[in-house]
Amino acid sequence: MSVATTFNSSPKSRQKIPVSRSPQSLVQSNVSFDSYCSSDSSSSNSSVKSVSSRKTVKRNGVKPVKAKVVPTADEVVTEIAPVISKPLKRCDWITPFSDPMYTSFHDEEWGVPVHDDRKLFELLVFSQALAELSWPTILNKRDIFRKLFDNFDPSSIAQFTEKKMLSLKVDGSLLLSEPKLRAVVENAKQVLKVQQEFGSFSSYSWGFVNHKPLRNGFHYARQVPTKTSKAEFMSKDMMQRGFRCVGPTVVYSFMQVAGIVNDHLVTCCRYQECNANVKKDIKPKIEEIERLTKDVENTCLSR
Repeated sequence: MSVATTFNSSPKSRQKIPVSRSPQSLVQSNVSFDSYCSSDSSSSNSSVKSVSSRKTVKRNGVKPVKAKVVPTADEVVTEIAPVISKPLKRCDWITPFSDPMYTSFHDEEWGVPVHDDRKLFELLVFSQALAELSWPTILNKRDIFRKLFDNFDPSSIAQFTEKKMLSLKVDGSLLLSEPKLRAVVENAKQVLKVQQEFGSFSSYSWGFVNHKPLRNGFHYARQVPTKTSKAEFMSKDMMQRGFRCVGPTVVYSFMQVAGIVNDHLVTCCRYQECNANVKKDIKPKIEEIERLTKDVENTCLSR
């Protein structure tokens, strides 16, 4: 057997390396030594792969990667395509440039059925004020109106003297024109009379539509009327009772804002919502009618 001799200055440092052994055998020998549990050549090869991979991982400092949990299709859609809210579709007279307070009034109050007497009287006064002021102006002065008119308490306003009425000023000017202020005071007196006769101003007002809101279902703002035959009939009755400044246009505006008629456009988000509010008001309305019926029966029996 031939050997390769390495020369060194010292004879003791001479080493003999067998040449006939192939590099493959050297690797297998080393692997067998490292794994020390291989029994044949196939297991040795397997050990080479496993040891080699372990050494590579350790040398590169790479940690084993854990298996990822694949999200479901619903989760993927939720992450990739979040829900984007679309702008609400409102009546045509509400635009992106409308006064925010006016927009909120449209979204929360206009067309919602009202049965509280004070609230109804407030809305009647506002409907009368529309002849001189716009809705945004009225709403921005709403707190002032409520303060000067004692929160629209008819019994309190009915007691206003001439001096008190003419003191209802804002920045040195009357809140409304003098004829309108006189009408508010006079109408408060008439509301008290109506309450005595019908039990409530609500019962009187809603009686013109058989206690059920009218639904017009218009598609375009140009279709919405400024007055109707119902408003004309109600206006005539109110004037005969002594109410002032209650023409058909004023009365119809009152019917709209009080929810006696639903004039939201059918394309408006509030059209169906106001219709839904009607169902919520059915029970209180029935209870009120039953109470009034009993009062009438008791009055008849006592005579």
